[in-house]
Amino acid sequence: MSDSDLTPTPNILGESEPPERVPPENRARKIFVGPQGIRAGWRLLLYLLMAAAIALVLGFIVQQHQLHGALRLWLEATQEGMLIVAVFIPAFIMARVEKRSFGDYGLKPRQAFGKLFWLGWLWGLVAITSLLAAIGGLNGFSFGHLALHGLRILKFAAFWGLFFLLVACFEEFLLRGYTQFTLTDAIGFWPAAAILSAVFGALHGGNSGEAWIGLVSAALIGFFFCLTLRRTGSLWFAIGFHQAFDWGETFLYSVPNSGTVEPGHLLNSSFHGPRWLTGGSVGPEGSVFVFLMIAALWILFDRMYPRARYSVVSPPTLLKAES
Repeated sequence: MSDSDLTPTPNILGESEPPERVPPENRARKIFVGPQGIRAGWRLLLYLLMAAAIALVLGFIVQQHQLHGALRLWLEATQEGMLIVAVFIPAFIMARVEKRSFGDYGLKPRQAFGKLFWLGWLWGLVAITSLLAAIGGLNGFSFGHLALHGLRILKFAAFWGLFFLLVACFEEFLLRGYTQFTLTDAIGFWPAAAILSAVFGALHGGNSGEAWIGLVSAALIGFFFCLTLRRTGSLWFAIGFHQAFDWGETFLYSVPNSGTVEPGHLLNSSFHGPRWLTGGSVGPEGSVFVFLMIAALWILFDRMYPRARYSVVSPPTLLKAES
């Protein structure tokens, strides 16, 4: 408070009146609320706390069932669906709080399974095919023979398609949906993308058979997904790519996916050769060729989609800071 705030003000009779004191600034409010409403860091924390709470409750329910065989696979698919619920519901709540549309976070309903999704799907399938072709060109990969026959081929093709669609929706929205949007509001797009891509790579560390090279490649693929979000303004391309790449690894070419080999794969394929070539237990994501693949993806996408279309608009919120 300055000295002028305490200076007596003369009234119409020339008499001095007591100085009018300015109320102290609400410091607590300033910590939590900025010019555009609740500060980004608190919004992100609130979102993550809600997502974690929902995931814990749903996870507790699922853990009551110990299933095996095909039922275990469906239980795992159900778990992925529950994780989507855990990251979507808090985003819907935060959209109401922030007076935004849910689509602002990258998943516009009108674009669902549209052109961007199928372009991403095509890019993902071509990417995993090219990667395995490079490994096979140096005699590091062979297809083997069919492991499934008849209707089981269609059944497992559909199951793994659904499963990896759920995985892609969960992982992309968790790390490049609300979190990317809110961190962008706080520190800018690319710093946020770098942090969340590193988290994406680290999350793969819990997979059996994973190695450091697989974690690095996962982080870099995540960073490429951020580029697709930046240039399209949408997560649908990344979701299509993510689904097709994982489906191609696990089912179509039947190789380890981030260190995990799943049942119900199409082929009895095999790797043979040095680990730097094949990726070993990690799978093709652990091969040195994955870095060439990511570089090629980045260059091609950068040239085909040169304009940035991602933006964080700050509309009025329910809680506004006092001007």
